[in-house]
Amino acid sequence: MSTRERILMAATHLFQLKGYHATGLNEILRKSNAPKGSLYYYFPNGKEQLALESIELTKVFVEGLIREKLSRIDDPAEAIKSAIQEMAENLDTDESEKISLKSTKKVSVNLVALETFSSNENLRKACESAFDAWQNIYAEKLIQGGFSRQKAEKLSMVIQSMVEGAIVMSLTKKSDSPFLEVAEAIPSILTRR
Repeated sequence: MSTRERILMAATHLFQLKGYHATGLNEILRKSNAPKGSLYYYFPNGKEQLALESIELTKVFVEGLIREKLSRIDDPAEAIKSAIQEMAENLDTDESEKISLKSTKKVSVNLVALETFSSNENLRKACESAFDAWQNIYAEKLIQGGFSRQKAEKLSMVIQSMVEGAIVMSLTKKSDSPFLEVAEAIPSILTRR
């Protein structure tokens, strides 16, 4: 892994774990084991650039995971339920996997979004783009399954909101039960009536 990649991965992990404001540049350098001058060499706009690239990296990574999981089952309700259940299985991901973005549950931009929505428009827009991208994948699956576009878009927002809430609650409770409860609720939410 290159120095630039190490810095970005360390920053991504720290932003997800501690948030934007509580993550310091020196901490990122320590965690990445990168020389001090390399941060501004690779990220001349500093912490905000790191956060923007971190959000984009997370967006693309999670988007790929969701697509892959939903592609396994044709029925949208069963596919989404199964994907969310798989997220629950990753609660106890070890440290090396968290850093490499292999945890499907601890990967989110919600902490950065909550911290910066009113103070940094660039970061707010980047988080919004990530949430929209993930939501759109659910909507696509629902449309493929016969839902109208309008209903699919509404339901996909509900699903993404439930997933983000399950992330926060699972981490807080140190339990996979919020994910499992959300997964079990999916079939009843996805009625075509």
